[in-house]
Amino acid sequence: MLIHTVFDLLAACAALGMTLFVYNWRLKEAGQKIDSAGPLYGVALLSGAAIGGFGAGTLNLWLSGEAGIGRSIAGALAGAIIAVELFKRARKISGSTGLIFVPAFATSVMVGRWGCFFAGLDDRTFGTPTTLPWGHDFGDGVMRHPVQLYESFTMGALLVVALVMIARRNEVFMRNGFYLLVLVYAGQRFVWEFLKPYGTIAGPFNLFHLLCAGLMIYSTAMMMRGRTS
Repeated sequence: MLIHTVFDLLAACAALGMTLFVYNWRLKEAGQKIDSAGPLYGVALLSGAAIGGFGAGTLNLWLSGEAGIGRSIAGALAGAIIAVELFKRARKISGSTGLIFVPAFATSVMVGRWGCFFAGLDDRTFGTPTTLPWGHDFGDGVMRHPVQLYESFTMGALLVVALVMIARRNEVFMRNGFYLLVLVYAGQRFVWEFLKPYGTIAGPFNLFHLLCAGLMIYSTAMMMRGRTS
């Protein structure tokens, strides 16, 4: 799927560019906090993202009766969070270190989901059939929810809000920006999962419903802990 690869590269470049921009613009302190954690922080982040992304994506294919190796943004996010939180606990690092990644993650999803959209049926991220006027035919003659674009537009809106909050140095966002990103991403993804033809685990809930519920619980708990610490 060449088109998907092209958009993956575009998403990666856009995310890197966004990170460099916000670092030099407003988030040098947030970036320096990660630098002070040492290179193993990045190892933990990338390792967790790879294990979570490929693990959750492949498991979801299996649960849906499909063969092959899959990838999942939600799984990568969850895996990265677990790995980094374990690393921080081992190094006794307190507080959020993820603010610098907020604009980059939102940018990556916003751009990357267009690659999923253009990849069509082969990508396995299309939605269930719909009669709504914006339904899209991915190549099988069935009008389906373009859930990839639902997610892209949502994260685009979040990116705008995040940049405004960072520009204003909003105290709440500067302290909880990463947790708010996780909450919004997981919340919107939880909703869109009802519009996907994935295999379910419990009632109407698929693997990503459960994963996103866990992410929402995590982000809410971390924000509540920050308020009481």
